[in-house]
Amino acid sequence: MLTSITTCRLNDVDPKAWLADVLARISDLPSSRLHELLPWEWKNLRNAEKLAGQQTAAA
Repeated sequence: MLTSITTCRLNDVDPKAWLADVLARISDLPSSRLHELLPWEWKNLRNAEKLAGQQTAAA
């Protein structure tokens, strides 16, 4: 657990938000997409979702 928290912190990811999202999504995610739950991938996906939301709101 400490390794996961430290990895989140090193990647500027909120450990609580990351863990809550991972626990909520992991059971429905196919094994071929588990890499998306790694902290640095998770952060990139969240940023992409935010940008998409901003572009939709601006349109």
